[in-house]
Amino acid sequence: MPPLSSRFARLPEYLLASIPQKKRELRARGVDVIDLGAGDADLAPPTEAVHALERAVRDPAMSRYGFGTGLPAFREAVSRWMHRRFALSFDPMREIVPLIGSKEGIAHLALAYLNAGDVAIIPEPGYLAYLGGSLLADGVPHVYALQSRNDFLLELDDVPSNVLARTKLVYLNYPNNPTAAIAPRDYLERTVAQCRARDILLVYDNAYSELAYDGYRPPSIFEIPGARDVAIEFHSLSKTYNMTGWRCGWAVARPETAAVLAKVKSFVDTGAFMAVQAAGAAALDAWERFLPGNLRTFLERRDAAVAAFRAAGFTCEPPRATMYLWIPLPAGVPSAAFAERLLNEEGVVVLPGSSFGAGGEGFFRISFITSPERIADAATRAGRVLDRFEAAVV
Repeated sequence: MPPLSSRFARLPEYLLASIPQKKRELRARGVDVIDLGAGDADLAPPTEAVHALERAVRDPAMSRYGFGTGLPAFREAVSRWMHRRFALSFDPMREIVPLIGSKEGIAHLALAYLNAGDVAIIPEPGYLAYLGGSLLADGVPHVYALQSRNDFLLELDDVPSNVLARTKLVYLNYPNNPTAAIAPRDYLERTVAQCRARDILLVYDNAYSELAYDGYRPPSIFEIPGARDVAIEFHSLSKTYNMTGWRCGWAVARPETAAVLAKVKSFVDTGAFMAVQAAGAAALDAWERFLPGNLRTFLERRDAAVAAFRAAGFTCEPPRATMYLWIPLPAGVPSAAFAERLLNEEGVVVLPGSSFGAGGEGFFRISFITSPERIADAATRAGRVLDRFEAAVV
């Protein structure tokens, strides 16, 4: 076999890819596994989406190639939703790009903008698609360590000027995975201004825009003056509508930027299954009816998770958005070792902070994606593992 490319060799391990096999092995041994790893809730999609899919799969036209245009009704539903949700208007055919889940669009975008030696600023801890897309495009990732002391915000003023001079892309994700941080408006305003001044494309991952609590409403980056000149925003049906496996999302940007991503995609895929796009359109049109009940469930689980992990000896605060708790570990407890022992000894899946990059060390992430009772059980088991670590230190 020929040798692997250097860009492939630079890719880190993707922990979530190995977890399903480990779960199967444990369950085969009779272990009761509680999975709080992936952001993949055990809840149902909107009934409107299910019924739309049932109708669409019976239409032979839906089984043809969608190509980049895809299903016009999906584009139109996205445009309507962006207007209802953010009071923003986008041309459905020129400013919206249907995606096979937002992840692939985020990863493919770098292929259009990065030459060898060009910099992409990557938040760490962060979603590995940002890093993976940049590496596969032969770009140079500049890893920015998100810190609790500045509310996990990526501040471009902290990036060395010689790095900024070579920067083509900066990835932002608020509400944030994995930290659950949110971005104040003044932060977004100054970041947009800096990207405009330096001609940097702001890649805004807004997958968690609808999972927010306590009266908080996450904005679109396009609510910020000047953002249309420098930003592209990604959305997903996965989290809001419990449709992770359906692989349906979109990007929105001014026509010139949208066309760039669409051209890259024309060489790597032929569009999402149009029946799924029909279901996506139905889900978006059901937003007002579906979202409140879904949010009540997540809020109940958030509060149960915070209470349970506090009772088990951990420190955590209730996040105002996402489906995650980002929980600090005591000094001297490595996150990977903690997560491995928790899985092997207690059958609970969590993600070590280090799996999101070295900057995530010292934390672990749980997803409040199952019932309060199961979350409480998982927290009790995690507390037992923490006690064993602390006993070993003594």
